[in-house]
Amino acid sequence: MSNSLAESGAPGPAAPGRKPQATDTRDPFRGPAALWLALMAGPLSFGIAGPALVLDDAAKDLGVSTGAATWTVTAFGWGIAVGTPLLAGLLDRRGARSALTVCGLLVLLGAGLVAGIPVLPVLVLGTALMGLGTAGLTATAMSLAGSARAMGLVTASLAVVGSTAPLAGSLVNDVLSWQAALALPVLSAVAVPFAAARCGHGAPAGREPFDPLGAVLLTALVTAFVFVPHTPLVAGVCSVLAAGALAAQVRARPRGFVPAVLVRNPGFLVSAGLALCLAVVNFGMMYAIPERLEDHTSWSTSEIGVAMVWPLLLGGALSWFVVAVSARTGHRVVITALVGLALAGTVLAVVGTSAAVLLAAQALTSIAAASGQGAFAVRAASAVPDDQRPPAIGLFNLAYLLGAAFGPAIVSLLSL
Repeated sequence: MSNSLAESGAPGPAAPGRKPQATDTRDPFRGPAALWLALMAGPLSFGIAGPALVLDDAAKDLGVSTGAATWTVTAFGWGIAVGTPLLAGLLDRRGARSALTVCGLLVLLGAGLVAGIPVLPVLVLGTALMGLGTAGLTATAMSLAGSARAMGLVTASLAVVGSTAPLAGSLVNDVLSWQAALALPVLSAVAVPFAAARCGHGAPAGREPFDPLGAVLLTALVTAFVFVPHTPLVAGVCSVLAAGALAAQVRARPRGFVPAVLVRNPGFLVSAGLALCLAVVNFGMMYAIPERLEDHTSWSTSEIGVAMVWPLLLGGALSWFVVAVSARTGHRVVITALVGLALAGTVLAVVGTSAAVLLAAQALTSIAAASGQGAFAVRAASAVPDDQRPPAIGLFNLAYLLGAAFGPAIVSLLSL
């Protein structure tokens, strides 16, 4: 078993001639303990969807436009996109305890700024810090998940929290304040001490020297990707330039920040690509379905918001079961089933006009994306050497999160 896995707490391969036992103590997050991983990962979704219904109040109190207030959401999105590979790199090189400590402190610092200083530049900084921290905690939770069942629980928590986040943010705003609603990702820090207590000590040994240029180039590429929906021409050109420079760096440093073994591995690339596609469809539908409901029903905006909760919640809840079953199912069967669900949901959204059909379409794509994140994460991690699991999880999650940025942008372009 590699040193990095030993330190992260993830299980390694069984010794020759030995069958794995159900009580294998090398997996410290087996059974109920996996709930700590779910609690550590799930609150990330509060930062993505939680502000949806409170930005108007925030803008009013800050004396700015709602458009200006949405920079807090953009900053959080940038934080999770950049933080996913960067802090997965910290996990890879310094071990789980160091990653949990740094990420937990980032979340606490960001939440403190958001809750304590109601000034827009400070709020943007605070939400960016929370995005960085929660991205690292989520990547760490997925890396520590030692089974398909545990991985399914982690990814299901993200989907379930995301489905209820707008409603939760609105309630927190009513009871406390919009600042408290924006700071909801801080709940992920609650699980950090308990998860850290179950992880090994020390840092992985025998790693390659840190690749600062690779880290900078990947950060530049991700930043450009994040801004493509806002400034397509400039961000698109920057994305191409950054991608070319990063490709050259991977060739020069094949064991650098972006390991060549990942970008040359068909199993990893297929899994990450499928997760990206399913995320694009699902997050695009989250914007398209409300518009379709507004066109074909007499529901108010608030009624549409409440109605959207159940298909997203159903998708998140069922994904845990689907991911667990996928471990015992052929890879082609899993791909066919999940892609089929996404396609069926898309077709229903295009041809359907009744509320029941449109909400069913959202449920199908939600099940496909939430299940795909867990099932394909397991496949992506198993397709690479054990010592590449943390960077593999980081880059896989990055692909999925980019789907959250591209899906709504594609829907907006199609509706023009």
